[in-house]
Amino acid sequence: MSLLEIILIAIGLSTDAFAVAICRGLSVHRVRPRHYLITGLWFGGFQALMPLLGFILGRGLESYIKAIDHWIAFGLLSLIGLNMLRESRHASCDLPVDRDNERQAFSPAAMLPLALATSIDALAIGVGLGLLDQIDIGFTCATIGLITFLFSGLGLGLGRILGEKFQQKAQIVGGLVLIGLGVKILLEHLAIIRF
Repeated sequence: MSLLEIILIAIGLSTDAFAVAICRGLSVHRVRPRHYLITGLWFGGFQALMPLLGFILGRGLESYIKAIDHWIAFGLLSLIGLNMLRESRHASCDLPVDRDNERQAFSPAAMLPLALATSIDALAIGVGLGLLDQIDIGFTCATIGLITFLFSGLGLGLGRILGEKFQQKAQIVGGLVLIGLGVKILLEHLAIIRF
């Protein structure tokens, strides 16, 4: 898997965290430097961990499903991408505005469910990665985590500027990127194209 493909997967996966970070930016009166760090660590950390867990699961299943692994990767990426496109039609920031208690808005109790919810897709991607040959999972997970960290900080800042309208566009782009990668993997394994 090329660096460009890893970066595209990371961007696709980070769009959910980006969208939620926009909402989190709307939920506080003022975004402080520590909020960027907290948000980036929660979202980036979970986005880095979940593909690793999925990769381990995928490697364990490899001998049983090697003949259809490209279809599984295509299916997972496409389903996640289609789900993101579907969710973009109903995108909204349904987080409560919490102008009086910023500490609570960025507490572990508030951030854990958000980080977990935005990283479930990364678990499925990790299963697909576990079925691919010649992949550096450590580098891939670190790249996904770093890009999500950066996108989360960007989303938090943009939440104060752009509001809800940008969330839908981020989900559409992320969904299309993941579907495109799924199609590419399928076509490569069917020997229709070579990148």
